[in-house]
Amino acid sequence: MKLYDCSTAPSPRRVRIFLAEKDIDLPKVEVDLRHGEHLSDAFQANNPWCTVPLLELDDGTFISETAAICGYLEALHPDPPLLGRDPRERAMVTMWDQRCERDGFYAVAEVLRNKAKGMQGRALTGPHTVAQIPALVERGRQRVQHFFEALDRQLAGNEFLTGDRLTLADITALVAVDFAGWVKLTLPDELNHARRWHQAMSERPSAKA
Repeated sequence: MKLYDCSTAPSPRRVRIFLAEKDIDLPKVEVDLRHGEHLSDAFQANNPWCTVPLLELDDGTFISETAAICGYLEALHPDPPLLGRDPRERAMVTMWDQRCERDGFYAVAEVLRNKAKGMQGRALTGPHTVAQIPALVERGRQRVQHFFEALDRQLAGNEFLTGDRLTLADITALVAVDFAGWVKLTLPDELNHARRWHQAMSERPSAKA
């Protein structure tokens, strides 16, 4: 197997942290997003959605989407369990991972992709040209603040988002919070629970992956 990666992009960082937490070492292929390598015919032949991360299996199968990649790797390497240990935990991890992706990660992307000059025509990922909508920038900012507040509420009684163990949901939330820094949005000082969790997550060796 090998992982198509981009060391500067937030999405593949989720998989790199997941791999580091499981102590899995995969060969990586750096994809130059800045110069549009992901939009090339060669890359689209493997992933028509033009995104990284992308996992290539030994039989030539390609798997895109972080949740799908992590699910496959968890099935091969179940310890430590990062997607839950029983049906209840798995449901909670899936729920919170999706919420962090939609309410956090995608909200930041809404701000960045509709504001950054370098993202003109790239307001959405994929092979098609999509114009920026400046009005979405403020909505995205509000969504990020609501995401921060939701994290703080959930972490008031938990060490991690779904209990006493780190899961993929925490990885997604960490990357979303750090990604928000790209658009100058940070956890407010009064969100003590979220800030405690973020500091602990940031100090884990895997956070450097």
